Amino acid sequence: MADRWALAPAEDGGVDVAPLGPDGLPAGPVRREADPAEAVRSRPGVARWVWRSTAEVYPRLLATGVRVERCYDIEAAETLLLGHEGRYGEPRSAAAALARLRGGPVPPDPPQRSAEPGSQSSLFEPQGVHLPLPDLLAVYAEQQQRHERAGHPDRMRLLTAAESAGMLVAAEMNRAGLPWSTDVHRAVLHDLLGERYAGGGEPRRLAELADEVSTAFGRRVRPDLPADVIKAFAQAGTKVSSTRRWEIESVDHPAVKPLIEYKKLYRIWVAHGWAWLQDWVREGRFRPEFLAGGTVTGRWVTNGGGGLQIPKVIRRAVVADPGWRLVVADADQMEPRVLAAISRDPGLMEVAGRESDLYQSVSDRAFSGDRDQAKLAVLGAVYGQTSGDGLKNLAALRRRFPRAVAYVDDAARAGEEGRLVRTWLGRTCPPAARGTDDATEEAGIPAASAVPEDEQSDGGQWVPGYASTNARARGRFARNFVVQGSAADWALLLLAALRKACAGMAAELVFFQHDEVIVHCPEEEAAAVVTAIREAAALAGRLTFGETPVRFPFTTAVVECYADAK
Repeated sequence: MADRWALAPAEDGGVDVAPLGPDGLPAGPVRREADPAEAVRSRPGVARWVWRSTAEVYPRLLATGVRVERCYDIEAAETLLLGHEGRYGEPRSAAAALARLRGGPVPPDPPQRSAEPGSQSSLFEPQGVHLPLPDLLAVYAEQQQRHERAGHPDRMRLLTAAESAGMLVAAEMNRAGLPWSTDVHRAVLHDLLGERYAGGGEPRRLAELADEVSTAFGRRVRPDLPADVIKAFAQAGTKVSSTRRWEIESVDHPAVKPLIEYKKLYRIWVAHGWAWLQDWVREGRFRPEFLAGGTVTGRWVTNGGGGLQIPKVIRRAVVADPGWRLVVADADQMEPRVLAAISRDPGLMEVAGRESDLYQSVSDRAFSGDRDQAKLAVLGAVYGQTSGDGLKNLAALRRRFPRAVAYVDDAARAGEEGRLVRTWLGRTCPPAARGTDDATEEAGIPAASAVPEDEQSDGGQWVPGYASTNARARGRFARNFVVQGSAADWALLLLAALRKACAGMAAELVFFQHDEVIVHCPEEEAAAVVTAIREAAALAGRLTFGETPVRFPFTTAVVECYADAK
């Protein structure tokens, strides 16, 4: 039996399947199967399934207990290939790819489905146009040729495999859910916010703080309305331009302390309060919809529920099942280690080859043992802090690690000039808009000025759909992109390796965020999971960057409650 098979959902609810040869072409007849799960279950020797979209096919397979070892996600591959070819933003569906292949009109992508609170994706949702299997395989064959035309074909193929693996992990995490104690969550909310009032109004503690703010100003003020707060400060003789914490904290006024406390608690009430708990937690699990590759850099996002912004205080509610544990693993100083690997700087690779504190090692070589200065310098090089002390620190870093600094400098220059910038494996940063604040027609990316400031980025990410027309700003992003995006590529291979290592266990991946992963497992499997994470990180490093001295250590904690891990 061939180790690769293609699968395409049919209009009648069944699937068409066919074996594939080494060239990716059909090696046998197309067969119609009435039951998708049985079609896969009856072929245990298949090592890789080729299909249009993992989000379309895999959830129902999981619902019947069927897991696959590997897949090739055609639409994920199309997204990566379009970006690599400088065509980011063009329709990415298989139907669009087929239309481009045949020279016909290219249909737009269907709108992204919005997750409903507490919902789960189901098989064959109307997320795209179903293509007959021969058409799907025509797209697949053409994609193989496009991989060969990439600057580094082997890396590009690895990136597509990693992205496809990430799609499988995301679907499995969506199915598993993050263990969540509603009793603990309610107790936390009561401790923080006090009693709930009838009618859905603000809870007691917020009402008390609102009264304190109003008393301090000498008139009724709505602390949840920034314009009202700014006006109240102005009437009190203090000019502020916003109600951001860093600006308000610099003001000497009795309203500041209760206002800051109100804002912190208000955010919890709105984002993770009782309504959120009712909407998003079902049967002891929080199930946000994880979307692999949701940003330009390859970082993940969640569709609803704020799954990647769980406040520390709310993490108390993330509790393992009885007899089980949470293995919480954080990558140590991941991005500087990635910079060492992609720049091939001998000095930085030597420093990153140790599992000790990287910033301390850098400080011993370039900053007279001042760890804080070393950390600022390394992060400044990655994120583009090149003024004031940042410029001085960067100069010291450049003297000691010239190839590392030159690598991000070159990326920044390419970004400023509007050239394509790629991660180590080939994920591509879209080109800049051409001197205008309008949407870039080629990339489909509106300018940053069209987006509120606090929505343009998230922890250094460039949120898909938004671009700055300022060359310097794009240069700063490109500087970070080559590091952060390469780190995201490495993380995908880490997840793939960890998923494979856990395949024979009861352990389940339940959470992933940039440099952090959580595995939920029986207590007796915890030690094996910790070992699996360490080995997966090392394997991902070798697969992504080749043989280098760089190490990717993790800090792991085996806990019953997520909040106890940090």
